[in-house]
Order: sequence, then structure tokens, then C-alpha cells
Amino acid sequence: MEEMARQLVARLAATPDSALRGLPFLHRVLTLPLLSAASAVLRLSLLLSRLRSRRALPVPVVSVGNLTWGGNGKTPMVDFLARSFHRLGVSPLLLTRGYAGGDEPKMLRRRLSDTSAKIGVGANRTAVASSMLQEYGFIHHFQNTFAEKKLSSVCKLESGNRIGVAILDDGMQHWSLLRDVEIVMVNGLAPWGNSHFIPRGPMREPLSALGRADIVVIHNADMASEMQLKAIRSAIEDNNATCSVFYSRLAPSHFFEVKQPSQRLPLNVLNDKIVLCVSAIGCPNAFIHTAREIGPLKIARLDFSDHHFFSAHDLEKIQETARNLMDEHSKDTIVLVTEKDYDRDPEALKTLDANVWVLSSSLQIMHHSKQGEDEFMRKVNEIITVTWCAKSHAADRATGC
Repeated sequence: MEEMARQLVARLAATPDSALRGLPFLHRVLTLPLLSAASAVLRLSLLLSRLRSRRALPVPVVSVGNLTWGGNGKTPMVDFLARSFHRLGVSPLLLTRGYAGGDEPKMLRRRLSDTSAKIGVGANRTAVASSMLQEYGFIHHFQNTFAEKKLSSVCKLESGNRIGVAILDDGMQHWSLLRDVEIVMVNGLAPWGNSHFIPRGPMREPLSALGRADIVVIHNADMASEMQLKAIRSAIEDNNATCSVFYSRLAPSHFFEVKQPSQRLPLNVLNDKIVLCVSAIGCPNAFIHTAREIGPLKIARLDFSDHHFFSAHDLEKIQETARNLMDEHSKDTIVLVTEKDYDRDPEALKTLDANVWVLSSSLQIMHHSKQGEDEFMRKVNEIITVTWCAKSHAADRATGC
């Protein structure tokens, strides 16, 4: 029942005003007014939240956020930033709320286990940050390792295990922490939905909030048309003419079986297979597109709402659908899930009497207009350097130095 309600809200949130007449009568008369009222309350709550005092951390803070719910690539970007900082000799602290069962921090822990990244989970991310900075220590001044990558190994020796930067996951609407870099992720396939506030629509803030962005990343840009990308860039320019704009995509790397997560299977093992894509993520169409590009014989799909935990009934439905596909095509059928779905509840997926594989992917900054991953990280470092120089000068003036 709860899943049906969530799917209904998601459907209404994706429906533009011009298409409301196509909705069932009860949805238009009963559900929409309730959602609209809730949206007004949420908007007021957001305005009030800005009145809270804000705290600065003794390390640079990079915020990764969005204007709409789900499917914007926030978690892959956090993963990308953590690995990039690690490679440059800067130990990152990831601050995440751990929403809805904590599938995102679980995935980040697994993926970043071979790096210097630390992960702090909790709604009060200021308190979490303070605790972890006290536990591990921190570097007082951000070291400019981007200017010359040869410094990376030296910085690693000097900094040890101390934290050098904090990455604030889903940070755009988190007002209690000051940030040095504001990265806003935009879903290139559905940037603003129907432009209404949650829960009537997907918007968490109005488009004017793009004015706070230092960097905007258009995610799933490889799947969006030139017309879609141009429209998004126009909206960004209308609301902020100064921020840098980059494009990103999720690049698949390999598969692994849910019962053997350490085993890496090459992408071509999906050739000539029947695939049932099962997902409970914000943008299932992107997952389907990626799976289709790999080249299976046929794809079927079962979509659930974002962050949904698979119940016994859901698992039975998945099992039955996979069995029917196998009988229909007389070929092996693979149940394919995303990493977030796997990390949410791997034990549940292990109970399926089927081949269940997980698609592992990483965010890539696409080369576009002479901009790529190096240019992206150089821009992040440039913004940090400018803000920290300004803080240092302000502190000197305050102390009379």
C-alpha cells in the first residue's frame, strides 16, 4: 500500500499542469490539493531554515546538492570527488544523512574502502563532522596539490590520516554548515520536472537558487539531446551567468554477482542474455538506457520507488517475472540491479533463485568544450583557494596582523 502511494506521488510529481486533465478524477479532486498544500508548507519551512546560524569547519567544505529529488547523480559525484581528493593526497571526510535505510553511505563505504576517505553518517552533520575531525585530526590549511600533481605523494606523507576536506552529501538545503564550493547536480533527462515544489512536484528550491552555485553539473548528459542540454544551459544562464557548467555520465565498468561481490565480470558477459532490470532509484530510465547500450538480447524492467526495500511480495514478483522470461525465450535470464539496490539489502537479493548481477558504474566528467575531469578538479581547487585566501586575510585583519 505504501509503495503504491509513493508511486502515485511520483507520477503526479512528473505530470505537468497541461496534462492534469488526463489524470483520474479522484487524483485531481482529492490528491492534488493535498499535495499542493503540503508543498506550500515545505516551501515555508525551507525559508525558515535559512534563519539558522551557520557554522564553519576548519577544513574546506565542498557541497554536492540539487534542486530536485532523485536521479541527479549526487552520490556518484561524492564518490568521484572522494577518489579525486584521495589521489591528490587530501584525505576526505564524507558527511551524509543516511536517508531511507542508508543505502548511499553503505555503497560509498564499500566503493571507497581502498581510499583514505572517512564517512560520517547522521542528520546533525555539524556534530558528526566535529566528532570525526576531533578523532582523526585535520590539516589547518588546504594544500594546493592541484598546481603540481608531483606533490601528491609528499602531501600523503605529511598529512597522514588527517582530514583535509569535507564533502557534504545532499548539502544544498543543509544550512547549518558553511561551504566553500557549491556543486549543483542537474538531471539532463528531467531537469525540473513539472516545476512544482515537493510533494506536488520534484523541486526542492526554485530555479533562482542556481544563483548560489559555483559549479553546475548536468548529469546523464550522454543521454540528453542537444535541444535538452541547450534548454538547461539557458535556464542556468538566466539564473546565474558566472558559474561553471560541466557534463557528466555514469560509465559502466563491470558486473558482480550478489553472492560473490568480489568477483568482477566483464560487460560482454551480458551478450545474448535476457535481462530483467530491477531498480528502486530516482532515475530508472538512465539505468535501462545503460543496460541496453551494453548489448543484451532483450530487456524487461520492474521499477519501484526510490529507496524502496524489497518485500517478500516484491521478491516473489521478481522471481516469477524472471522465470516467465526464461520460459518464453528458452534462454538464461539475468536479474540486473544497481549498486544502490544491492547495498540497500544484499541479503534479500541473495534469496532469489536466479542469477542476480549488480552493474557497477562510476561518474565521469565528459569532455566538452575543452572541459574534462582535470579541468573540473582544477576549478574546485581554484574556488577553495580563493575562499580560503579571503578567510585568511579576514582573520589577519581581525587580529591586526
